[in-house]
Amino acid sequence: MNTERRSPARHSIGIVSRGDAAARRDPSRHNSRFADIYEALAAVGVEACPAIYDESFAEEFREQLLTLDGVLVWVNPIQDGRNRSGLDAVLRNVAAHGVWVSAHPDVILKMGTKEVLYRTRSMGWGSDTALYQTAEAMRAELPTRIAAGPRVIKRNRGNGGQGVWKIERLPASRMVRVLDATRDVSEELTLDDFIRRCAEYFDNGSVVDQPFQPRLSEGVVRCYMAGDRCAGFGYHKVKALVDSPAARAEAGPRLYASSADPRFQPLRRLMEDEWTPQLTSLLDIARDDLPVIWDADFMLGRVQADGSDSYVLGEINVSSVHPYPDEAPVAIARRVADRLKRKS
Repeated sequence: MNTERRSPARHSIGIVSRGDAAARRDPSRHNSRFADIYEALAAVGVEACPAIYDESFAEEFREQLLTLDGVLVWVNPIQDGRNRSGLDAVLRNVAAHGVWVSAHPDVILKMGTKEVLYRTRSMGWGSDTALYQTAEAMRAELPTRIAAGPRVIKRNRGNGGQGVWKIERLPASRMVRVLDATRDVSEELTLDDFIRRCAEYFDNGSVVDQPFQPRLSEGVVRCYMAGDRCAGFGYHKVKALVDSPAARAEAGPRLYASSADPRFQPLRRLMEDEWTPQLTSLLDIARDDLPVIWDADFMLGRVQADGSDSYVLGEINVSSVHPYPDEAPVAIARRVADRLKRKS
């Protein structure tokens, strides 16, 4: 693989994703799921190349990144039983040598884990959220919370619904009903048994506890952001944590919409004008360090006095946002070009 530094007249960006040795030896841009990103970057004068990562060739990968001006990373926090610890160490290393990394692992830890729900609970998107650092704290505090209504338990780092549960107290019983977000059927067990099931989540993280949102079956709105500007929306009805078979039957694929879609303009204004500035201030994230693509998932909250919807944040995705609305690649490319111009 060519690791010579590109011409200084043209910025170079690596598109980081997981793959095996064969994928690294023969990377393809045109058949890649990021083909639209390559095209959009080329249109703004940025040369992009695949940067395939695996722990088995981490040093070769690091050497490649050091030849680039920046890297854009699409790697899940948990995938096929592997986490990002090795990758994040490499990304921190190359960033320390002057390579621009989006999203930087330190930014992901601030905004791309479930703990952000607790740290931003006072914002307009927040709810009555608790954070458990130990299983003992969870055992002590959770009974009082589920006595007031169903809750949602989330491991700090995960994707695809892994480590997400709805839990509710059963009347006149010592048992609780739990529903795994990755499954269709709930089960009944003791609270102690459930907490033991969650014990592994505390090995290298915490657990977040939110009130269950009754309007979840009405759907989830995903707001895509390129830095601090909206890059489109997604909307779909979900099956995860929905008990009603009829409501589950209505679940379908995410439908995408542009940032100008009139249905979502109140949410766009909130995200661009209020919530993102509050988020960066609260978490001490510089504007330039916001990821080039991230998204926030919102459940519908209580209907407000004027009949409009309120929104409750369910999670922020940063590590591997894909797919995305059609306009997102252009928004990403513009943000990359702007950031590299100011870096040089």
